[in-house]
Amino acid sequence: MCQSQGKELLDNDKMSPSSPDAITPHGEYGTIPIRRRTPEGGSSRLKPALVRTAPRGLTIVRDSHVGRVRQHNEDAWLTLDLSYQENDGQTMIALLILADGMGGHADGDLASTLAVRTAAACVMQDAILPYLSPEVVGAQRYSLHETLVRAVQVANEAVYRSLPDAGTTLTMALVLKQKAYLAHVGDSRAYLLENGNLRRITRDHSLAARLVETGQTTPEEMLGHRNILYRAVGHSSTIEVDTHTESFVDGSCLLLCSDGLWAKMSDSEIAKVLMSESDAQSAVGKLITVANERGGEDNITLILAVCNEG
Repeated sequence: MCQSQGKELLDNDKMSPSSPDAITPHGEYGTIPIRRRTPEGGSSRLKPALVRTAPRGLTIVRDSHVGRVRQHNEDAWLTLDLSYQENDGQTMIALLILADGMGGHADGDLASTLAVRTAAACVMQDAILPYLSPEVVGAQRYSLHETLVRAVQVANEAVYRSLPDAGTTLTMALVLKQKAYLAHVGDSRAYLLENGNLRRITRDHSLAARLVETGQTTPEEMLGHRNILYRAVGHSSTIEVDTHTESFVDGSCLLLCSDGLWAKMSDSEIAKVLMSESDAQSAVGKLITVANERGGEDNITLILAVCNEG
């Protein structure tokens, strides 16, 4: 969901930019370095305290808050951690999904829940189960990116047919060993914190973001404006899906969040919290607290995955 005014959808996807597999960092999509000066005057990248204090392996923390204004929470999330121990250590397998039902549309909470559950079932069937079970390896019909795109498309069809007046964003990440494979529609976001740098992975599919990307306005000028999406799950019978692949290694943190967070905090402020809090649960709690202190007009949902290999 968006700010207090709620989200709207354009009638079509004409404003949609091309969807490369990755975004070249520039402008507000740039990398935000967090460094500490060494006694000799140089700079060294830090491994965040929330990584150092995490149990060895994969840690996933999630939370959702209705905010201070809305009566209902239209966000939905799902996390699944199937990591397992091998002789040489832990193999990470996890699925993270976040959806933000469309404010101002009927059944927004139903749309987000339906999208999350439908997408999860597809990824389980076509990617996770074939990976875990040698007996069904031959059943894997798609690449990982194709699997994620198909999962979003199936979720889109389910929402479009069952809830014609509703819509939702959908951002998900499949963590497999030392990679994170992502699929994204809408304006929920995914960030990666690695080697002290916070980088936004996803592109907002909103008119405001498009105007900023084309230099017609600035992020500051768009604050407080109604957030109009040109792409969302359930908007039409077909959907375009952005995909990305990122390294997810020791010291990495992957953050998925609804716009109830990022509409209230800049990327640099989010980075500061992630680098300063003592553990993952405290970081998630702090981010939600700040968003609420600054108005809390929207639902706030976060999923934080931390990789600590010791």
